[in-house]
Amino acid sequence: MAAAAAAAHSFKAAMLRPALLPRAPRIQPVLVAAAPLSTTSRLAAAAGGVKSRRDLVKPTKKTFNRKRLGVENVRKPAPGERKAFRKRITLSSNSALAVEGLRSLDAGLLADTQSTATVVELPDPVVDQLRALGAFRPSQSWGLFRKPHVLVRKETVEMVTRMDRSVAGKEVAKMILTGSRASGKSTALVKAMSHALKNEWVVINIPEAQDLVIAHTDYAPVPNTEPMQFTQPTYTLNLLQNILRANKAVLEKLKVEQKSSLTGGLPEGSSLAALITNVREPDAAWAGFSALWSELMLPGRPPVLMTMDGLTFANRDTQYRDPAFNKVHAHHLTLVGHFFAALSGATKMPNGGAVIVADSASNTPARHPSEALVLAQLEAGQADRAVPTPDPYLRGYDDKVYDALKNCHVLRLEGISKDEARALMEYWGASGLVRDVLSAELVAQKWALGGHGNIGEMERVVLQNLKM
Repeated sequence: MAAAAAAAHSFKAAMLRPALLPRAPRIQPVLVAAAPLSTTSRLAAAAGGVKSRRDLVKPTKKTFNRKRLGVENVRKPAPGERKAFRKRITLSSNSALAVEGLRSLDAGLLADTQSTATVVELPDPVVDQLRALGAFRPSQSWGLFRKPHVLVRKETVEMVTRMDRSVAGKEVAKMILTGSRASGKSTALVKAMSHALKNEWVVINIPEAQDLVIAHTDYAPVPNTEPMQFTQPTYTLNLLQNILRANKAVLEKLKVEQKSSLTGGLPEGSSLAALITNVREPDAAWAGFSALWSELMLPGRPPVLMTMDGLTFANRDTQYRDPAFNKVHAHHLTLVGHFFAALSGATKMPNGGAVIVADSASNTPARHPSEALVLAQLEAGQADRAVPTPDPYLRGYDDKVYDALKNCHVLRLEGISKDEARALMEYWGASGLVRDVLSAELVAQKWALGGHGNIGEMERVVLQNLKM
Protein backbone atom coordinates (compact mmCIF):
# COMPACT_ATOMS: atom_id res chain seq x y z
CA MET A 1 0.00 0.00 0.00
CA ALA A 2 2.81 2.33 0.81
CA ALA A 3 4.46 1.60 -2.55
CA ALA A 4 1.23 2.33 -4.43
CA ALA A 5 0.76 5.62 -2.56
CA ALA A 6 4.31 6.68 -3.37
CA ALA A 7 3.79 5.93 -7.11
CA ALA A 8 0.58 7.93 -7.22
CA HIS A 9 2.25 10.85 -5.52
CA SER A 10 5.10 10.79 -8.05
CA PHE A 11 2.67 10.69 -10.98
CA LYS A 12 0.69 13.63 -9.59
CA ALA A 13 3.86 15.64 -9.06
CA ALA A 14 4.95 14.91 -12.63
CA MET A 15 1.62 16.09 -13.99
CA LEU A 16 1.76 19.33 -12.00
CA ARG A 17 5.42 20.15 -13.02
CA PRO A 18 5.65 22.51 -16.07
CA ALA A 19 7.01 21.12 -19.37
CA LEU A 20 10.71 21.70 -20.03
CA LEU A 21 11.41 24.25 -22.79
CA PRO A 22 13.97 23.39 -25.55
CA ARG A 23 17.45 24.62 -24.86
CA ALA A 24 18.40 27.90 -26.61
CA PRO A 25 21.08 27.65 -29.31
CA ARG A 26 24.67 28.33 -28.39
CA ILE A 27 25.66 31.89 -29.16
CA GLN A 28 29.31 31.56 -28.29
CA PRO A 29 31.62 30.30 -31.07
CA VAL A 30 33.18 26.93 -30.74
CA LEU A 31 36.91 27.29 -30.66
CA VAL A 32 38.90 24.77 -32.65
CA ALA A 33 42.57 24.47 -33.20
CA ALA A 34 43.81 26.37 -36.26
CA ALA A 35 45.08 24.13 -39.04
CA PRO A 36 48.48 24.83 -40.52
CA LEU A 37 48.60 26.61 -43.95
CA SER A 38 48.76 24.12 -46.80
CA THR A 39 48.66 24.48 -50.61
CA THR A 40 47.31 20.97 -51.17
CA SER A 41 43.70 19.95 -51.18
CA ARG A 42 42.29 18.15 -48.16
CA LEU A 43 41.40 15.04 -50.13
CA ALA A 44 44.81 14.86 -51.72
CA ALA A 45 46.51 15.32 -48.37
CA ALA A 46 44.38 12.59 -46.82
CA ALA A 47 45.21 10.21 -49.70
CA GLY A 48 48.89 10.23 -48.89
CA GLY A 49 51.79 12.62 -48.90
CA VAL A 50 51.61 14.90 -51.96
CA LYS A 51 55.08 15.85 -53.02
CA SER A 52 54.44 17.96 -56.20
CA ARG A 53 51.67 19.48 -58.30
CA ARG A 54 51.82 16.56 -60.70
CA ASP A 55 50.33 14.39 -57.97
CA LEU A 56 47.20 16.55 -57.75
CA VAL A 57 43.98 15.23 -59.26
CA LYS A 58 43.21 17.18 -62.45
CA PRO A 59 39.69 17.70 -63.81
CA THR A 60 38.71 15.55 -66.75
CA LYS A 61 38.98 17.37 -70.07
CA LYS A 62 35.82 17.04 -72.11
CA THR A 63 36.43 16.12 -75.72
CA PHE A 64 33.86 15.91 -78.49
CA ASN A 65 33.93 14.37 -81.89
CA ARG A 66 33.57 17.55 -83.95
CA LYS A 67 33.16 15.71 -87.22
CA ARG A 68 30.36 13.59 -85.80
CA LEU A 69 28.57 16.60 -84.32
CA GLY A 70 28.98 18.68 -87.51
CA VAL A 71 30.84 21.49 -85.76
CA GLU A 72 33.29 23.28 -88.05
CA ASN A 73 35.59 26.20 -87.51
CA VAL A 74 34.06 29.36 -89.03
CA ARG A 75 36.42 31.41 -91.19
CA LYS A 76 36.42 35.07 -90.33
CA PRO A 77 35.74 37.36 -93.31
CA ALA A 78 38.79 38.94 -94.88
CA PRO A 79 39.30 42.72 -94.69
CA GLY A 80 36.82 44.37 -97.03
CA GLU A 81 34.84 41.19 -97.66
CA ARG A 82 31.74 42.39 -95.81
CA LYS A 83 31.76 45.68 -97.72
CA ALA A 84 32.21 43.87 -101.04
CA PHE A 85 29.24 41.63 -100.22
CA ARG A 86 27.14 44.64 -99.24
CA LYS A 87 28.13 46.59 -102.35
CA ARG A 88 27.85 43.71 -104.81
CA ILE A 89 25.87 44.37 -107.98
CA THR A 90 24.08 41.59 -109.84
CA LEU A 91 22.92 42.54 -113.34
CA SER A 92 21.19 39.36 -114.49
CA SER A 93 19.17 36.41 -113.24
CA ASN A 94 18.95 33.07 -115.02
CA SER A 95 15.64 32.41 -113.25
CA ALA A 96 13.92 35.26 -115.10
CA LEU A 97 12.42 34.69 -118.52
CA ALA A 98 14.03 36.21 -121.59
CA VAL A 99 11.74 38.86 -123.10
CA GLU A 100 11.41 38.44 -126.87
CA GLY A 101 10.94 41.32 -129.28
CA LEU A 102 12.46 43.96 -127.00
CA ARG A 103 14.10 46.91 -128.77
CA SER A 104 17.82 47.37 -128.17
CA LEU A 105 19.29 50.76 -127.36
CA ASP A 106 20.77 52.60 -130.35
CA ALA A 107 22.23 56.05 -130.92
CA GLY A 108 18.96 57.99 -131.32
CA LEU A 109 16.39 55.86 -129.52
CA LEU A 110 16.25 57.80 -126.25
CA ALA A 111 15.78 61.13 -128.06
CA ASP A 112 12.80 59.90 -130.09
CA THR A 113 9.42 60.97 -128.73
CA GLN A 114 7.84 57.88 -130.32
CA SER A 115 9.79 55.66 -127.91
CA THR A 116 8.16 57.20 -124.84
CA ALA A 117 6.45 54.67 -122.53
CA THR A 118 8.53 51.77 -123.86
CA VAL A 119 11.15 49.53 -122.31
CA VAL A 120 14.46 49.14 -124.15
CA GLU A 121 17.29 46.70 -123.57
CA LEU A 122 20.86 47.76 -122.89
CA PRO A 123 23.39 46.04 -125.21
CA ASP A 124 26.11 43.95 -123.61
CA PRO A 125 29.00 46.26 -124.64
CA VAL A 126 27.19 49.23 -123.11
CA VAL A 127 26.55 47.25 -119.93
CA ASP A 128 30.27 46.51 -119.63
CA GLN A 129 31.10 50.18 -120.11
CA LEU A 130 28.52 51.26 -117.54
CA ARG A 131 29.87 48.75 -115.04
CA ALA A 132 33.37 50.17 -115.53
CA LEU A 133 32.04 53.67 -114.89
CA GLY A 134 30.26 52.58 -111.70
CA ALA A 135 26.86 53.62 -113.05
CA PHE A 136 24.87 50.81 -111.41
CA ARG A 137 23.89 50.92 -107.74
CA PRO A 138 23.30 48.03 -105.31
CA SER A 139 19.82 49.30 -104.39
CA GLN A 140 18.50 48.94 -107.94
CA SER A 141 16.61 45.85 -109.11
CA TRP A 142 18.80 44.76 -112.00
CA GLY A 143 19.34 41.30 -110.55
CA LEU A 144 15.67 40.29 -110.92
CA PHE A 145 15.68 40.27 -114.73
CA ARG A 146 17.51 38.42 -117.48
CA LYS A 147 19.20 41.55 -118.88
CA PRO A 148 19.43 45.23 -117.84
CA HIS A 149 16.73 47.44 -119.27
CA VAL A 150 15.50 51.03 -118.94
CA LEU A 151 12.10 52.70 -119.24
CA VAL A 152 11.94 55.62 -121.65
CA ARG A 153 10.09 58.41 -119.85
CA LYS A 154 9.14 61.83 -121.09
CA GLU A 155 11.82 63.28 -118.80
CA THR A 156 14.33 60.95 -120.46
CA VAL A 157 13.48 62.32 -123.90
CA GLU A 158 13.80 65.89 -122.62
CA MET A 159 17.18 65.23 -121.03
CA VAL A 160 18.65 63.47 -124.07
CA THR A 161 17.24 66.12 -126.42
CA ARG A 162 19.07 68.80 -124.45
CA MET A 163 22.27 66.78 -124.70
CA ASP A 164 22.01 66.47 -128.49
CA ARG A 165 21.10 70.14 -128.86
CA SER A 166 24.21 71.15 -126.90
CA VAL A 167 26.45 69.19 -129.26
CA ALA A 168 24.85 70.77 -132.31
CA GLY A 169 25.40 74.26 -130.88
CA LYS A 170 28.83 73.54 -129.36
CA GLU A 171 27.41 74.35 -125.94
CA VAL A 172 27.15 72.60 -122.61
CA ALA A 173 23.90 71.17 -121.26
CA LYS A 174 23.98 71.78 -117.49
CA MET A 175 21.24 69.90 -115.65
CA ILE A 176 20.36 69.04 -112.06
CA LEU A 177 18.15 65.99 -111.50
CA THR A 178 16.01 66.28 -108.40
CA GLY A 179 12.88 64.66 -107.04
CA SER A 180 11.46 62.37 -104.39
CA ARG A 181 13.16 59.32 -102.99
CA ALA A 182 13.35 56.34 -105.39
CA SER A 183 11.95 58.37 -108.28
CA GLY A 184 14.62 57.21 -110.77
CA LYS A 185 17.31 59.92 -110.63
CA SER A 186 20.26 57.51 -110.56
CA THR A 187 18.65 55.48 -113.36
CA ALA A 188 18.31 58.70 -115.37
CA LEU A 189 22.09 59.09 -115.09
CA VAL A 190 22.42 55.55 -116.46
CA LYS A 191 20.29 56.55 -119.47
CA ALA A 192 22.35 59.69 -120.06
CA MET A 193 25.60 57.71 -119.97
CA SER A 194 24.15 55.00 -122.23
CA HIS A 195 23.13 57.59 -124.83
CA ALA A 196 26.57 59.23 -124.69
CA LEU A 197 28.41 55.93 -125.03
CA LYS A 198 26.31 54.87 -128.02
CA ASN A 199 27.11 58.21 -129.69
CA GLU A 200 30.86 57.86 -128.94
CA TRP A 201 31.15 60.59 -126.36
CA VAL A 202 33.82 60.51 -123.65
CA VAL A 203 32.06 59.81 -120.36
CA ILE A 204 33.49 60.74 -116.93
CA ASN A 205 31.42 59.62 -113.97
CA ILE A 206 31.79 60.18 -110.22
CA PRO A 207 29.52 57.41 -108.86
CA GLU A 208 29.05 58.82 -105.37
CA ALA A 209 30.15 62.26 -104.16
CA GLN A 210 30.09 60.97 -100.59
CA ASP A 211 33.23 58.91 -101.29
CA LEU A 212 35.14 62.12 -101.98
CA VAL A 213 34.29 63.96 -98.75
CA ILE A 214 34.32 61.41 -95.91
CA ALA A 215 38.13 61.28 -95.67
CA HIS A 216 38.40 57.61 -96.64
CA THR A 217 41.06 58.26 -99.28
CA ASP A 218 44.40 60.04 -99.16
CA TYR A 219 44.77 63.71 -100.07
CA ALA A 220 47.62 66.13 -100.66
CA PRO A 221 47.81 69.94 -100.92
CA VAL A 222 48.49 71.66 -104.23
CA PRO A 223 51.40 74.09 -103.86
CA ASN A 224 50.90 77.81 -104.46
CA THR A 225 47.10 77.76 -104.42
CA GLU A 226 44.92 80.27 -102.60
CA PRO A 227 42.63 79.15 -101.09
CA MET A 228 44.56 75.93 -100.74
CA GLN A 229 43.41 73.14 -103.06
CA PHE A 230 43.81 69.43 -102.35
CA THR A 231 44.19 66.47 -104.68
CA GLN A 232 43.10 62.89 -103.99
CA PRO A 233 45.80 60.83 -105.73
CA THR A 234 44.51 57.28 -105.26
CA TYR A 235 40.91 58.14 -106.12
CA THR A 236 42.03 60.11 -109.19
CA LEU A 237 44.17 57.20 -110.39
CA ASN A 238 41.23 54.80 -110.07
CA LEU A 239 39.03 57.31 -111.89
CA LEU A 240 41.50 57.47 -114.78
CA GLN A 241 41.55 53.70 -115.05
CA ASN A 242 37.75 53.58 -115.11
CA ILE A 243 37.70 56.24 -117.83
CA LEU A 244 40.11 54.15 -119.88
CA ARG A 245 38.10 50.93 -119.52
CA ALA A 246 34.81 52.60 -120.43
CA ASN A 247 36.04 54.82 -123.29
CA LYS A 248 38.93 52.78 -124.66
CA ALA A 249 37.51 52.45 -128.18
CA VAL A 250 37.14 56.25 -128.50
CA LEU A 251 40.39 57.19 -126.77
CA GLU A 252 42.44 54.88 -128.99
CA LYS A 253 41.33 56.90 -132.04
CA LEU A 254 42.52 60.21 -130.56
CA LYS A 255 46.20 61.14 -130.81
CA VAL A 256 48.24 63.08 -128.26
CA GLU A 257 48.96 66.57 -129.61
CA GLN A 258 50.26 68.44 -126.56
CA LYS A 259 53.59 68.02 -124.85
CA SER A 260 53.75 67.46 -121.11
CA SER A 261 55.82 65.67 -118.50
CA LEU A 262 53.67 62.56 -119.04
CA THR A 263 54.28 62.36 -122.79
CA GLY A 264 58.06 62.29 -122.64
CA GLY A 265 58.33 58.51 -122.76
CA LEU A 266 55.53 57.99 -125.28
CA PRO A 267 56.33 57.36 -128.95
CA GLU A 268 55.21 59.81 -131.58
CA GLY A 269 51.53 59.52 -132.48
CA SER A 270 50.46 57.77 -129.28
CA SER A 271 46.79 57.72 -128.40
CA LEU A 272 45.03 59.16 -125.37
CA ALA A 273 44.59 55.60 -124.14
CA ALA A 274 48.38 55.28 -124.01
CA LEU A 275 48.55 58.59 -122.15
CA ILE A 276 46.31 57.24 -119.41
CA THR A 277 48.18 53.96 -119.35
CA ASN A 278 51.42 55.89 -118.81
CA VAL A 279 50.05 57.18 -115.47
CA ARG A 280 51.08 54.42 -113.08
CA GLU A 281 51.63 56.21 -109.77
CA PRO A 282 49.06 58.07 -107.66
CA ASP A 283 51.34 61.10 -107.38
CA ALA A 284 51.01 61.68 -111.14
CA ALA A 285 47.25 61.04 -111.26
CA TRP A 286 46.06 64.65 -111.10
CA ALA A 287 48.64 65.73 -113.68
CA GLY A 288 47.42 62.89 -115.90
CA PHE A 289 43.79 63.93 -115.50
CA SER A 290 44.66 67.55 -116.32
CA ALA A 291 46.59 66.44 -119.42
CA LEU A 292 43.67 64.27 -120.56
CA TRP A 293 41.21 67.12 -120.09
CA SER A 294 43.43 69.51 -122.07
CA GLU A 295 43.57 67.01 -124.93
CA LEU A 296 39.80 66.53 -124.92
CA MET A 297 39.23 70.30 -125.14
CA LEU A 298 41.17 70.62 -128.41
CA PRO A 299 39.12 71.34 -131.57
CA GLY A 300 37.71 68.30 -133.30
CA ARG A 301 37.52 66.14 -130.21
CA PRO A 302 34.31 64.26 -129.28
CA PRO A 303 31.84 65.73 -126.78
CA VAL A 304 32.35 65.05 -123.07
CA LEU A 305 29.70 63.98 -120.56
CA MET A 306 30.42 64.50 -116.86
CA THR A 307 28.02 63.03 -114.31
CA MET A 308 27.94 62.85 -110.52
CA ASP A 309 25.49 61.43 -107.99
CA GLY A 310 24.96 62.89 -104.51
CA LEU A 311 24.93 66.66 -105.04
CA THR A 312 24.48 67.70 -101.41
CA PHE A 313 27.64 65.94 -100.23
CA ALA A 314 29.67 67.96 -102.75
CA ASN A 315 28.38 71.29 -101.41
CA ARG A 316 29.40 71.00 -97.77
CA ASP A 317 32.52 70.91 -95.66
CA THR A 318 34.43 67.65 -95.85
CA GLN A 319 36.10 65.59 -93.15
CA TYR A 320 39.52 66.65 -94.42
CA ARG A 321 41.59 69.25 -92.57
CA ASP A 322 43.99 71.89 -93.83
CA PRO A 323 47.34 72.67 -92.12
CA ALA A 324 45.50 75.05 -89.75
CA PHE A 325 43.12 72.19 -88.84
CA ASN A 326 40.16 73.89 -90.46
CA LYS A 327 37.69 71.78 -92.39
CA VAL A 328 38.24 71.71 -96.14
CA HIS A 329 35.26 72.71 -98.28
CA ALA A 330 34.31 70.16 -100.92
CA HIS A 331 34.82 72.71 -103.72
CA HIS A 332 38.48 72.99 -102.69
CA LEU A 333 39.06 69.37 -103.70
CA THR A 334 40.44 69.41 -107.22
CA LEU A 335 38.07 66.80 -108.67
CA VAL A 336 34.94 68.37 -107.16
CA GLY A 337 36.14 71.86 -108.01
CA HIS A 338 36.80 70.84 -111.63
CA PHE A 339 33.32 69.34 -111.91
CA PHE A 340 31.59 72.46 -110.58
CA ALA A 341 33.75 74.71 -112.74
CA ALA A 342 32.33 72.90 -115.78
CA LEU A 343 28.82 72.98 -114.29
CA SER A 344 28.93 76.72 -113.66
CA GLY A 345 30.47 77.54 -117.05
CA ALA A 346 33.81 78.75 -115.69
CA THR A 347 35.54 75.91 -117.57
CA LYS A 348 34.70 76.03 -121.26
CA MET A 349 33.95 72.92 -123.33
CA PRO A 350 34.40 74.04 -126.96
CA ASN A 351 33.28 70.73 -128.47
CA GLY A 352 30.00 70.67 -126.58
CA GLY A 353 28.79 68.13 -124.11
CA ALA A 354 26.82 67.90 -120.90
CA VAL A 355 27.33 68.12 -117.15
CA ILE A 356 24.58 66.35 -115.19
CA VAL A 357 24.37 65.97 -111.42
CA ALA A 358 21.72 64.08 -109.43
CA ASP A 359 20.41 65.16 -106.05
CA SER A 360 20.05 62.01 -103.97
CA ALA A 361 17.12 61.78 -101.55
CA SER A 362 17.88 58.32 -100.14
CA ASN A 363 21.36 58.98 -98.79
CA THR A 364 21.90 62.66 -98.10
CA PRO A 365 22.62 65.01 -95.21
CA ALA A 366 20.51 68.06 -94.51
CA ARG A 367 20.20 70.09 -97.69
CA HIS A 368 22.49 73.09 -97.94
CA PRO A 369 20.59 76.42 -97.64
CA SER A 370 22.18 77.84 -100.80
CA GLU A 371 21.44 74.65 -102.72
CA ALA A 372 17.80 74.66 -101.63
CA LEU A 373 17.49 78.34 -102.51
CA VAL A 374 18.98 78.10 -105.99
CA LEU A 375 16.93 74.99 -106.87
CA ALA A 376 13.74 76.73 -105.75
CA GLN A 377 14.62 79.85 -107.75
CA LEU A 378 15.48 77.87 -110.89
CA GLU A 379 12.26 75.84 -110.74
CA ALA A 380 10.20 78.96 -110.12
CA GLY A 381 11.82 80.72 -113.08
CA GLN A 382 11.22 77.72 -115.36
CA ALA A 383 7.54 77.62 -114.34
CA ASP A 384 7.04 81.42 -114.53
CA ARG A 385 6.27 81.65 -110.83
CA ALA A 386 7.39 84.18 -108.25
CA VAL A 387 11.08 83.69 -107.53
CA PRO A 388 11.78 83.13 -103.80
CA THR A 389 14.31 85.34 -102.03
CA PRO A 390 16.88 84.43 -99.37
CA ASP A 391 15.72 84.32 -95.77
CA PRO A 392 17.36 87.29 -94.00
CA TYR A 393 17.28 85.46 -90.67
CA LEU A 394 18.83 82.21 -91.92
CA ARG A 395 22.53 81.57 -91.61
CA GLY A 396 24.65 79.21 -93.67
CA TYR A 397 24.37 80.62 -97.21
CA ASP A 398 27.44 79.94 -99.34
CA ASP A 399 28.22 81.99 -102.45
CA LYS A 400 30.41 79.22 -103.89
CA VAL A 401 27.46 76.81 -103.96
CA TYR A 402 25.05 79.41 -105.30
CA ASP A 403 27.36 80.52 -108.13
CA ALA A 404 28.07 76.92 -109.14
CA LEU A 405 24.39 76.02 -109.57
CA LYS A 406 22.68 79.23 -110.69
CA ASN A 407 23.12 78.60 -114.45
CA CYS A 408 21.67 75.07 -114.54
CA HIS A 409 18.39 73.62 -115.71
CA VAL A 410 16.43 71.68 -113.08
CA LEU A 411 14.74 68.49 -114.22
CA ARG A 412 12.38 67.15 -111.58
CA LEU A 413 11.60 63.43 -111.59
CA GLU A 414 8.50 62.30 -109.76
CA GLY A 415 5.90 59.66 -110.62
CA ILE A 416 5.52 58.06 -114.03
CA SER A 417 2.32 58.17 -116.06
CA LYS A 418 -0.11 55.26 -116.20
CA ASP A 419 0.97 54.44 -119.77
CA GLU A 420 4.57 54.23 -118.62
CA ALA A 421 3.53 52.15 -115.62
CA ARG A 422 1.66 49.73 -117.87
CA ALA A 423 4.68 49.33 -120.17
CA LEU A 424 6.88 48.66 -117.16
CA MET A 425 4.50 46.11 -115.64
CA GLU A 426 4.11 44.35 -118.99
CA TYR A 427 7.87 43.90 -119.06
CA TRP A 428 7.76 42.54 -115.49
CA GLY A 429 5.03 40.13 -116.53
CA ALA A 430 6.95 38.98 -119.62
CA SER A 431 9.95 38.30 -117.37
CA GLY A 432 7.79 35.97 -115.24
CA LEU A 433 7.70 38.22 -112.18
CA VAL A 434 4.01 39.14 -112.31
CA ARG A 435 1.54 36.24 -112.52
CA ASP A 436 -1.69 38.25 -112.39
CA VAL A 437 -3.63 39.39 -115.44
CA LEU A 438 -2.39 42.88 -116.35
CA SER A 439 -5.74 44.61 -116.54
CA ALA A 440 -6.30 48.34 -116.38
CA GLU A 441 -7.61 47.96 -112.82
CA LEU A 442 -4.45 46.15 -111.67
CA VAL A 443 -2.15 48.74 -113.25
CA ALA A 444 -4.15 51.58 -111.68
CA GLN A 445 -4.04 49.83 -108.30
CA LYS A 446 -0.25 49.34 -108.33
CA TRP A 447 0.23 52.85 -109.69
CA ALA A 448 -1.77 54.29 -106.78
CA LEU A 449 -0.14 52.09 -104.14
CA GLY A 450 3.25 53.12 -105.50
CA GLY A 451 2.69 56.76 -104.61
CA HIS A 452 1.13 57.82 -107.92
CA GLY A 453 3.77 56.21 -110.09
CA ASN A 454 6.94 56.37 -108.01
CA ILE A 455 9.09 53.67 -109.62
CA GLY A 456 10.84 52.63 -106.44
CA GLU A 457 7.58 52.32 -104.54
CA MET A 458 5.98 50.37 -107.40
CA GLU A 459 8.89 47.92 -107.30
CA ARG A 460 8.38 47.65 -103.55
CA VAL A 461 4.68 46.86 -104.01
CA VAL A 462 5.02 44.42 -106.92
CA LEU A 463 8.47 42.88 -106.57
CA GLN A 464 9.20 43.06 -102.85
CA ASN A 465 8.51 39.35 -102.25
CA LEU A 466 11.13 38.50 -104.90
CA LYS A 467 13.89 40.39 -103.04
CA MET A 468 13.67 38.32 -99.86
